[in-house]
Amino acid sequence: MHYIGAGAIIITVISIILFSGFPAQDASLIDDDAIKGDPDAPVTIVEWSDFECPFCQRFYKETLPLIEEKYIKKGKVKFVFRDFPLNFHKNAQKAAEAAECAGEQGKFWEMHDKLFEEGVKGGVASFKKYAREIGLDAGEFDKCLDSGKMSPEVLNDKSQGKFKGVSSTPTFFINGRMLTGAKSFSVFSKIIEEELARTK
Repeated sequence: MHYIGAGAIIITVISIILFSGFPAQDASLIDDDAIKGDPDAPVTIVEWSDFECPFCQRFYKETLPLIEEKYIKKGKVKFVFRDFPLNFHKNAQKAAEAAECAGEQGKFWEMHDKLFEEGVKGGVASFKKYAREIGLDAGEFDKCLDSGKMSPEVLNDKSQGKFKGVSSTPTFFINGRMLTGAKSFSVFSKIIEEELARTK
């Protein structure tokens, strides 16, 4: 009887974990990464992404602008970007480092946008060109990128993503609820609205 009772307790605990998701502000999902929107917004979207991933680019072009317009600009959602460069994308690691190097000069999002809009096929030479186009201190940026200074930061993001169960890009956590792939805005909106309702 005691064994069955313990088993029932274990099953109950597992069920709670599976269906409740992570806490809305699970600090372990966010490191020192770039945040778009109000830091105190009730809903947090964390994206693990790869600048060379076509599905990540699709999300950037088709879905993120709608999320930004309806939720981020209105203070309802904050958006966090984390790196997950896939091994078979040869320019993804350096692209991620380029964004982090730009972030040192306060222009992470400008480089983020450039990488998705202009592409990463040109590799380091292109990233240095983008840095000049967005007004970065070219010497500082080149030094940062060439030295691999931001490589540990990128790899740490990837390691933490793997720990959370990320294996492909893009992968999102919306108040801790995992969503994989470049889903439509309606899918994101449904989850966001559910989370907003829970905060009222």
